[in-house]
Amino acid sequence: MSNTTANQSASTKPFLSDVKILRERARKNLSEGVVTGTYGGDAKRTIEILQSVLATEIVCVLRYTMHSISATGIASEAIKAEFAEHAKEEQEHMMVVAERIDQLGGTPNFNPEGLATRSASQYVEGNNLVDMIKENLIAERIAVDHYRELIRYFGDDDPSTRVMLQGILTVEEEHASDMLGLLEAHQGT
Repeated sequence: MSNTTANQSASTKPFLSDVKILRERARKNLSEGVVTGTYGGDAKRTIEILQSVLATEIVCVLRYTMHSISATGIASEAIKAEFAEHAKEEQEHMMVVAERIDQLGGTPNFNPEGLATRSASQYVEGNNLVDMIKENLIAERIAVDHYRELIRYFGDDDPSTRVMLQGILTVEEEHASDMLGLLEAHQGT
């Protein structure tokens, strides 16, 4: 595509440059916060989806925390530290998602009742160090696929939620890679 064609295409897109109109819109429906008339998503549906994401992150915090405490065996101290670091990062994800739910006018659901059914991942303790690593790798693979699907779903309708999930996805992919490396190191493959 030539620059002329690209410029023509960009110029056909409507652009609101009238600051007065922007100011008038901003003053309307103040109680709706970030959900203005230009919000392309369905805030209620987004909040429902993010409640599931929140539950997933809480379950991951709990699982990694449990593993960081209960892991035993040769070289378990380094793995315990890795699990603890992942728990901390999952907690950061939990907070970002909860804040986004709040921004959209929802109330983050931290109620432990029903947590397992709201979460995409599962809480599995594992019987030994290798089992713990496997369970965390499985959970990360679930999260990676789930977040990729959600990123496609939000697309351009809700770029803020999409970008938030993209940031979380990057860390979840790193976690999966870490768990695979640990699994290979401890299984000798």
